[in-house]
Amino acid sequence: MSITAKELAKKLGLSETAVSMALNHKPGVSTKTRQEVIRLAEECGYDFTKIKKGNSNGGSIYVISYRTHNAILSYAPIFDTIYDGVKSECQQKNYKVKMIQFYEKNDSLEDCFADLRGSDCTGLILIGTEMRQDICTQFLNLGYPMVLLDTYFDSLDCTSVLINNRQGAYLATDYLIRLRHKQPGYLQSAYSIPNFNERFEGYTKALKENGMSPSRSRIHALSPSIESAMTDMLEIIDRKDPLATSYFADNDMIAIGALKALKLRGYKIPEDISIIGFDNISESKIIEPALTTMDVPRFYLGQTAAKALLEQFDTTRLHATKIEVSPKLIKRFSHCEIPRC
Repeated sequence: MSITAKELAKKLGLSETAVSMALNHKPGVSTKTRQEVIRLAEECGYDFTKIKKGNSNGGSIYVISYRTHNAILSYAPIFDTIYDGVKSECQQKNYKVKMIQFYEKNDSLEDCFADLRGSDCTGLILIGTEMRQDICTQFLNLGYPMVLLDTYFDSLDCTSVLINNRQGAYLATDYLIRLRHKQPGYLQSAYSIPNFNERFEGYTKALKENGMSPSRSRIHALSPSIESAMTDMLEIIDRKDPLATSYFADNDMIAIGALKALKLRGYKIPEDISIIGFDNISESKIIEPALTTMDVPRFYLGQTAAKALLEQFDTTRLHATKIEVSPKLIKRFSHCEIPRC
């Protein structure tokens, strides 16, 4: 005879309610407690067919965009497309999708948690581009099924969906080297986040594999918005700092700002200087010349995160996974091969 939930509760020293919430993947218990209950249930032969799969009554998936400052996540269309990807997947399963914009400087985390507990929330997709590990841990401890989007923490047992930033930067840098036959520079965000750190790692890897020394790179720190990056780049040019013949930029906004500054000071793009960005935002298509960039499939990212979350509703054993999505090089007109220029 299989063990009962009441017997599991007694063995673990928990309430029957806590065990029921853990077995049914309902909020109210921590991830650690949920895992302990499920592990013991499996060991003791608990009949998991007693648990109703899925959620026929629907509910809401909450997509939370967590911001620590306005420098990185100020470009709304990126996250609108991710949100649309989440909705396309969740609505097929009868789940509503709701967005919360959380700004660390103005909003209360405790108020956010209280609102979630009092809502019809059944799971979280947390956009953690700017998030610290300690904050992510607090969200995990709420006990909701959760997927972390656009970042990853080695020490957390949490499924993550993110772009393969190292690969994207490597491909862009290697492409510039093959085209220009010289060491490319780096337009680096003045605000550091894990995504940008990984892109720098991909950039330096491409240099080393092409026999170049990262210590000899022309690296310029620019604010990660178009107008601020343009202002920063104008200062660099006017100081007469040495410039590279090509650049990989942490994101498109930095690339576009630098491109505008270079053109204002009489440089020809791409004849004098080639530039490749990252993100493929809409402005990259209309800037003159149109920006070569790494395309991030944001709608697909949202779909993938939603699928990973919905899988948690229909399984009794959770295995955290790390899903990396590859970006793709989009060739436009901000680069060229030296012999053809």
